[in-house]
Amino acid sequence: MGFRKKTNKNPPVLSHEFIIQNHADIVSCVAMVFLLGLMFEVGLGLLRRNALCVSLSEGLSEESVVNHFHHGLKDLATVFFYMLVAIIIHAIIQEYVLDKINRKMHFSKTKHSKFNESGQLSAFYLFSFGWGTSILMSENFLSNPVSLWDGYPHTLMPFQMKFYFISQMGYWLHALPEIYFQKTKKEDIPRQLVYISLYLVHIAGAYILNLNRLALVLLVLHCFVELLFHVSRLVYFSNEKRQTGFSIWAVLFVLGRLLTLSLSVLTVGFGLSNADQQGLDLANGNFNVLIVRITVLATICVTQAFMMWKFINFQLRRWREQAQVQPVKPKKPQAPKTKSKKDKANGVNGVSSNGADSPRAKKEKSS
Repeated sequence: MGFRKKTNKNPPVLSHEFIIQNHADIVSCVAMVFLLGLMFEVGLGLLRRNALCVSLSEGLSEESVVNHFHHGLKDLATVFFYMLVAIIIHAIIQEYVLDKINRKMHFSKTKHSKFNESGQLSAFYLFSFGWGTSILMSENFLSNPVSLWDGYPHTLMPFQMKFYFISQMGYWLHALPEIYFQKTKKEDIPRQLVYISLYLVHIAGAYILNLNRLALVLLVLHCFVELLFHVSRLVYFSNEKRQTGFSIWAVLFVLGRLLTLSLSVLTVGFGLSNADQQGLDLANGNFNVLIVRITVLATICVTQAFMMWKFINFQLRRWREQAQVQPVKPKKPQAPKTKSKKDKANGVNGVSSNGADSPRAKKEKSS
């Protein structure tokens, strides 16, 4: 599996440049250790004990038994493994897709980094949106919104939903070492750390607090809006005159924030507050108490306000750039003033039109 970039220099082994150039190969070897462990009975036994599975077979035939899963501390090992997988996939997309496009387009350094970022995130958001939508359709969460809070705590999840959240956490964890692998500029590091932390806090928080149904709906909505933005930015890099996608994204972004707040208040503020099971019960995964509900709503509201603030700054900066690009209309040259008949006859300042002194000027000179 060769993911190394072709270079003329061979950096020293275990140096920074060596690790950056060969990080995908190194991570692949670590992932192989996990896969080799699954080939033995001991590894398979550990995997079975790690997946806390419950079969829901009441009123169902043996062929239609549905397995549901809990979450637990052993999920950390699974998240770590899929973080390694995400690093490998990231390297494949970067070398075999994005780098080839960059060579053809000859982007500047600024556009080069932004193009790589949008290319990677477009692939991730497209995958997340399609996968999340299929789960919503199969679980009928869209046709029955009451199920977002009905029966809380939702400690049992179908395999696809549990795998979805583990993959999300694995992807955003992989973004942390990618800051080093991609040689991110120092001025861009704080911005990336902020949005990576926001993703991890919200996804892991919903996963632990058993708010996975609400989180799934909001993630699908958010992935669709972000997918449109990054696709629009890729189109803009290919042709700067194509900016229609940004206008559509701006409208959907505001609607997405309003819908996110509405669903959150409806589910947490009204649905859970009127649920049958109230109180804090860590053994059963019940966190339906007032302080937790207020914390969840406050976190969501602050995050949405922060995103709107960034959105407004982005729009203002974009409008300023458009105003600077617009050409300034040149002023029309003023027509020269016409000389009066007296000046034409006597000449201006004692000089006639043919360059000789006028009779009046000669008289003044002689005197």
